[in-house]
Amino acid sequence: MGYRVVVVGATGNVGREMLNILAERQFPLDELAAVASPRSTGTEIDFGDSGQTLKVKNLEHFDFAGWDIALFAAGSDVSKVYAPKAAAAGCTVIDNSSLYRMDPDVPLIVPEVNGHAIGDYAKKNIIANPNCSTAQLVVALKPLHDAARIKRVVVATYQSVSGAGKDGMDELFEQSRNIFVGDTAEAKKFTKQIAFNVIPHIDVFLDDGSTKEEWKMVVETKKILDPKIKLTATCVRVPVFVGHSEAINIEFEDEISAEEAQRILREAPGIMLVDKRENGGYVTPVECVGEYATYISRVREDPTVENGLSLWCVSDNLRKGAALNAVQIAELLGRKHLQKAA
Repeated sequence: MGYRVVVVGATGNVGREMLNILAERQFPLDELAAVASPRSTGTEIDFGDSGQTLKVKNLEHFDFAGWDIALFAAGSDVSKVYAPKAAAAGCTVIDNSSLYRMDPDVPLIVPEVNGHAIGDYAKKNIIANPNCSTAQLVVALKPLHDAARIKRVVVATYQSVSGAGKDGMDELFEQSRNIFVGDTAEAKKFTKQIAFNVIPHIDVFLDDGSTKEEWKMVVETKKILDPKIKLTATCVRVPVFVGHSEAINIEFEDEISAEEAQRILREAPGIMLVDKRENGGYVTPVECVGEYATYISRVREDPTVENGLSLWCVSDNLRKGAALNAVQIAELLGRKHLQKAA
């Protein structure tokens, strides 16, 4: 016996990736529904590489009663209207938008980090998926925090355009092509030209000069991992299609060497350590696309602070940063609470 699962926003980048991962991981399904906005109704989309296709249903007319889990990948506006309806109908919502992440009655879950907190979902029947840049960060930090207690983190992100959706990917492609043929590279989705450029601005600016993306990393890390951790972030959009990278500097309460950190990371769940001090002995975004792991490289001691380390972290933002984490939450929910699958 399996689960009846709904993917809301199934025609978007993350929604399609959710379908791919449900198929790849052979999630125990009795029935699967692909749901999206009225303009996508009737469209046929692939269920991963299973050979099956799904006809997209209209979200406005969809009845969530009798369905077990809904994976939402359609943005905050859609979640605000339909997530409470699904939850009230008895369908547990796993929401990829930012809407519920800081709600004290909604658990914010990365299974490798704080899977124990998932039981709190019953308060609203909703579970939040973290921001893509936060997800890979806390996977990297958790085993090190357990070993030596983290005091402070300074992180600079290098975030791919897929984090801004299909429009972001299209803009990078179109600008790059236009530049090669001598046409203008007009910025529409982003605030400045993204092709052959980097933009230190993701989401809106806040009163203190930080952006909302940077704020999300701070508050979400505290909620998921430890409220005592001090964190400052600079989030940058880069001309990469898929895969977020992060340069992370960590200050610990207790002594920890680079060698010890490498050993801990090598054995940690969800992490692949690739750290050879030679040409190519590290992972870049191109190599992480389509992979489940969060990759760690360049682990080294920081002599400018007591008990300091620096490292490089790369992950497929459409997978661990969004779709994979949501499916892992669904798997955990099934094992720990719903327990329908044989």
